[in-house]
Amino acid sequence: MSAGAAEGAGQLPFFVYGTLRPGEPNHDLCLRGRTAHEEPARLEGAVMYDGPGYPYAVEAPGGVVGDLITAIPGEYGELLAVLDELEEYFGAGDPANVYERVAREVLSADGTPVRAWVYFAAPRVGRELRARGRLIAEGDWRAYVGPYSPTHRDAPAG
Repeated sequence: MSAGAAEGAGQLPFFVYGTLRPGEPNHDLCLRGRTAHEEPARLEGAVMYDGPGYPYAVEAPGGVVGDLITAIPGEYGELLAVLDELEEYFGAGDPANVYERVAREVLSADGTPVRAWVYFAAPRVGRELRARGRLIAEGDWRAYVGPYSPTHRDAPAG
């Protein structure tokens, strides 16, 4: 399903797996006060690489740990714009994209498949990561970097 078709089918939740997760710095900056529901989730068919400083999901056999975020009614359009800007997503297939926003099924906390927006590494970024990147084998950003605190690690973008 194309991004436009998915948007026309309804307002999809977002699967976040790095600095946008609850308790992470970009959650506070971008999501606080705009979410109606947040729950643990898992994306199958993807692996995670260190950016460095922030993660990228790349489609490949594996799994990525994250959270499913549902926007407060009335906040969806603004939230979508904020996340697209943060992730440097300018439109489907734009060569300047750092991430591509793609609709994928993720597994909610109870194992139910839910269609959600996922920001994957753009093709050029994904090629570079596959060639020279640092794979986060467990697919869990928090397990990889440890708990966030402003004195423990920088507040990265992405």
